[in-house]
Amino acid sequence: MELGLQGKVAIITGSSKGIGYYTAMQLVKEGAKVVLCARGEKQLQVAAACIKNETGEDVLVVPTDIMKEKDCQELIERTVSHFGRLDILVNNAGTASANPFESVSSALWQADLDLKVFGAIHCSKYAAPHMRKVGGGAIVNVTAVMAKTPPASSLPTTVSRAAGLALTKAMSKDLGKDNIRVNSVCIGLIRSDQIEKKWKSEAPDVTWEEYSQKVGQSIPLGRVGDTEEAANVITFLVSDAASYVTGTAVNIDGGSGHAL
Repeated sequence: MELGLQGKVAIITGSSKGIGYYTAMQLVKEGAKVVLCARGEKQLQVAAACIKNETGEDVLVVPTDIMKEKDCQELIERTVSHFGRLDILVNNAGTASANPFESVSSALWQADLDLKVFGAIHCSKYAAPHMRKVGGGAIVNVTAVMAKTPPASSLPTTVSRAAGLALTKAMSKDLGKDNIRVNSVCIGLIRSDQIEKKWKSEAPDVTWEEYSQKVGQSIPLGRVGDTEEAANVITFLVSDAASYVTGTAVNIDGGSGHAL
């Protein structure tokens, strides 16, 4: 399948590791020009070097705190100044913060919303005009499957992620006339640094595949998802192969979610 990503310019926030990093790697392999951004420059440079080593291609590194609107604006401006265009934005930056309602401080509420909601708003706000100039583009907001059916003690993450779903639908309606597609992916249990640390401390003598199956017993597909599997879905959604897909949310959860 031809994805039509050759020469496209993509920004992935939170791309120094995890899903953001593997999405960047996949987009580079498909011929896109990629911008890595996160707060930590050292880890960004490590990620850029790994991509260069595997693909032979350079990426642009822009240390960015997307909780600050000015940083979001500068990220977009530096990208366009360097590459001359912008086609793709993946709003991936975020952390997992799950607590009972009454234990969440006002400061934590604000920080979570600033990172996951306003970060996506500000990056998209400054990206959209440049996408419009090149005839369209694609935005993917990375959210969580729990946003659709929040369990107890899942705050503030599920609320900010649910806001991300509403943002996705509203943006898709407003930007569709400009051929700018906006979708979400809802992440379930995916291999991460946190899960790997737990594996190495709890069961250092078993393989990752064995541990994944044990942890994923309640998941219909019977295992933890691989980071690359999430990156593959995101890559499809920003590609020309998904040219008639907008305003939707795709679960990447092995079937564990309770909502479509």
